[in-house]
Amino acid sequence: MKMEHHISQLLYRYQCVSVPGFGAFLTEIQSARLNESAASFYPPRKVVSFNFHLKNNDGLLANHISQAEKITYEDAVKNIESEVLNWKYQLQQSQTLQIKNIGQFSVNSENNLVFESFDSLNYLTDSFGLSTFVSPKIQREIYKQEVEALEEKAPILFTPEKRKNSYLKYAAVFVLGLGAAGFFGNNYYNEHQNTLTSEQLMVEKSVQQKVENKIQEATFFIESPLPAVKLTVKEEKMAYHIVAGAFRNEANAQKIYERLSKKGFKSRRIEQNNHGLHPVLYGSFSTYSEAQKEMSKIQKTENREAWLLIKEL
Repeated sequence: MKMEHHISQLLYRYQCVSVPGFGAFLTEIQSARLNESAASFYPPRKVVSFNFHLKNNDGLLANHISQAEKITYEDAVKNIESEVLNWKYQLQQSQTLQIKNIGQFSVNSENNLVFESFDSLNYLTDSFGLSTFVSPKIQREIYKQEVEALEEKAPILFTPEKRKNSYLKYAAVFVLGLGAAGFFGNNYYNEHQNTLTSEQLMVEKSVQQKVENKIQEATFFIESPLPAVKLTVKEEKMAYHIVAGAFRNEANAQKIYERLSKKGFKSRRIEQNNHGLHPVLYGSFSTYSEAQKEMSKIQKTENREAWLLIKEL
């Protein structure tokens, strides 16, 4: 029986796989890593370690071997004990023990076991299909140096265009003519412009003076002023009322109204109802929640028989 094969299968699903009489293999999730010096990227993985003190039989490995090998649980425990004896004997003889896809055991100078895990197999199922990636070096091209080298090999030369002298003569005569015309034209324009400016200023002053005279002579008055505006604020409707009682005798209703008013309630009387009774209210409210809150308070302190009337008055 190759027990390392069964241990390897369990490490995919569990964080701890105990080998009775030998120790326990533990796994810990390690996040993705980057090795800058080697330009390598490593995916997340389960790092396997070993604890020499967890030697008790938790039943996990034995049950798995029993089901996989189709043997009884007791036979599976015996097979584990036999394999552990072989491991210990191998460590005593060669001082090294390799467990496939898991790690390697060795004995140090102090006669203690030392475990080194292998990285050949990743037991983290979430990283299935992800492998280590090594990035190639980036070759950067220096374009500036290449351009300078090309300019040195192939310089750019400028050759002036040849023209006949006759065209230059006609052009010079034309330029002189334009200059003379511009000189005389500019003098005429300046004289005319000065004349227009002085006349325009005189007209503007005359208009401005007339406007100021009209403003001084003007008077403003209102023959019939507008009437004063009166604003009326619509009272908020109170649809929720706490009733203190309804009385056949109007005098009794008036007494209760006056007594509640003295106590600080916003008491009020409403018109006689269809049954000939005169209701007296503790107060009126615009919302149900306010009325319900106040009615609960009144029932506890004043009148247990107070009730709520819902009606727009």
